[in-house]
Amino acid sequence: MAEKHKLIEYANGPSLQEINGTVDVPRDKGFFKTLFAYSGPGALVAVGYMDPGNWSTSITGGQNFQYLLMSVILMSSLIAMLLQYMAAKLGIVSKMDLAQAIRARTSRSLGIVLWILTELAIMATDIAEVIGGAIALYLLFNIPLVIAVFITVGDVLVLLLLTKIGFRKIEAIVVCLILVILFVFVYQVALSNPDWGGVFAGLIPTGKTFSTSPSIGGQTPLTGALGIIGATVMPHNLYLHSAISQTRKVNHADEKSVAQNVRFSAWDSNIQLTAAFFVNALLLIMGVAVFKSGAVKDPSFFGLYQALSDTSTLSNGVLIAVAKSGVLSTLFAVALLASGQNSTITGTLTGQVIMEGFVHMRMPLWLRRLVTRLISVIPVLICVMLTSGKSVIDEHEALNTLMNNSQVFLAFALPFSMLPLLLMTDSATEMGNKFKNAPWIKGFGWLSVIALTFLNLYGLPGQIQAFYGDNPTGAQTMQANIIAYVLIAAVLALLIWTIIDMHKGNERLKNVLAKEDVTSTYEHLAKMSASAGSEEEFDKEATAERNSEQR
Repeated sequence: MAEKHKLIEYANGPSLQEINGTVDVPRDKGFFKTLFAYSGPGALVAVGYMDPGNWSTSITGGQNFQYLLMSVILMSSLIAMLLQYMAAKLGIVSKMDLAQAIRARTSRSLGIVLWILTELAIMATDIAEVIGGAIALYLLFNIPLVIAVFITVGDVLVLLLLTKIGFRKIEAIVVCLILVILFVFVYQVALSNPDWGGVFAGLIPTGKTFSTSPSIGGQTPLTGALGIIGATVMPHNLYLHSAISQTRKVNHADEKSVAQNVRFSAWDSNIQLTAAFFVNALLLIMGVAVFKSGAVKDPSFFGLYQALSDTSTLSNGVLIAVAKSGVLSTLFAVALLASGQNSTITGTLTGQVIMEGFVHMRMPLWLRRLVTRLISVIPVLICVMLTSGKSVIDEHEALNTLMNNSQVFLAFALPFSMLPLLLMTDSATEMGNKFKNAPWIKGFGWLSVIALTFLNLYGLPGQIQAFYGDNPTGAQTMQANIIAYVLIAAVLALLIWTIIDMHKGNERLKNVLAKEDVTSTYEHLAKMSASAGSEEEFDKEATAERNSEQR
C-alpha cells in the first residue's frame, strides 16, 4: 500500500533532503572542470545581493551622491564573501545547515523565536519581490497593479515545475537570469560613458562616506550607506548557503574530499558574488551617469523606467538617441522581472531550510511559497488600494516607501545568523582544527559582525522615522526614537540569550565528544536538535542509548 503523505510532516534529517548529496563531482581532475561541477550554489546565493531592494538603494545613492558610496558597495560585497564562505564551510564540514546547527545548541523556546524572526525577514524581502515583479508586469504589459500583484502569486506554478527538472538545471536557470541582468546594465552603462576616474576614486572610503550631511531628497550619505548595507547583507542567504553547499557529494571519512568541497565552494561563491558586486556597482554608476543630477523626481521603479525613455533626464547624447526607441526602458523592466523570479526560487528554498531546521516541520515547496506569497501581497495590496485615489506620484512613492521600510526586519534578524555562524566556525569542537577559521578570518569576521550589527541598529531610529513620512513632527520623531530604542534593547537581550544558550549547547557537545568518537559529531548534534536542545532530555536519551549498547 502506498504511503500517504501529509501536507505538513515532521523533519529532522539532512538539510534539503531531496537534493542533499545528489550532484556528482570529479576527483583529481583539472581545476576548471572541477570548478564547473561545483558552480551553481554561489549563483543562488548571489541572487539575494541583486534583488529589487538593492536596485533602489544603489541607483538612488548614485543620483544623490555621485560615486561617493561605491566604497560601501565594495565593503559590503567583501563582507558578504567572508560570511558566505563561513556558511558554506559550516554546512559541508558539520553536515548541518545554519538553522539546524543553531537549533541543536539552543532551547525549544529560543528556536521558535529565532524561526519566527527569520520568517519575518524572509517575508520582508518577499514584499520587495512582489513590488518589483508587479511593477515589471505593469511596465511591460500594462497590467493593472492590483492584478499584477495577484499574478506574482502564480509564480508558485513556475516553482512547482522547477522542482521536477532537477537542482542542477535550477542552478543553470538562475545563472542565465543573472547574465540577463548583468548584460542589461553593462549595455546601459557602456552607452552612458561614465567618468571612470570618479568610479575608481569612489572605491576608497573617506570621511564623507558616512557623513550626516548634505541631505539630498531626504537622504544623507550615512542613510544611503545604511540602505546599501541593509539591502546587501541579508540573513536568509547564510541559511541558504549552508544548506545548498551540501548538494555536492562528499566523502566525510576522507579529509581531502571535505577540503576540496570547501575550497571549490569558496571559489564558486566568490566568483558569483563578484558578479553581484558588478551589478550593484553598475546600478550606482547608472544612477550617476545616465541621469542628470536631480532630474528624476520619482525615485521609484516607475520613475526610473520613465526616465530611461525621457530624453530630458538623460546626460549622454548616445543614450538620448537609444532612449527614443524605448530599448533602455524595456530592458530595465525585463531585468527587474528576472531579478524577482530569481529571488522567488531562493526565498522558497530558504524558507524550507529554516522551517525544518528550527521547528522540524516540512511542507511541499509549492505550498510554502503559496502561503508566504499570499501573506506578503497583503501589505502591497493595502498600499495600492489606499493610494488609488491619490496622484500617480503619490502611489509610486508609497510603494517605494513600503519596499524600503520592509527592510527594517533585516536589521533584527541579521545578528542572529551572523553571530552564531562566527561562533561555530571559530570553534575547533564544531569544525575540527583543520577547518576552524584561520586567525585572519576570525579577526575580519568579528570586525564585520560587530560593524554590521552596530550599523543596522544605529540606523534603526531613522528607519522607524521613515514610517512617518519625509517630514515627521517633533512628537513623531520622539515616538520613533522610543520605539527604536525599545527594539534595540530587545535585540540585544535576545542576542545575550542566544549566546548563553549556544555556550551551554557547545559544552554539552564537548562532554559527549570527550567520551565518544569524534566522527559521531553529526549524529549527536542531530539528537540534540531532536530533543529540542534540552540538556535533561538529551542526557536521558544518551543514557538510554548506552544502556542499550551494554545489554
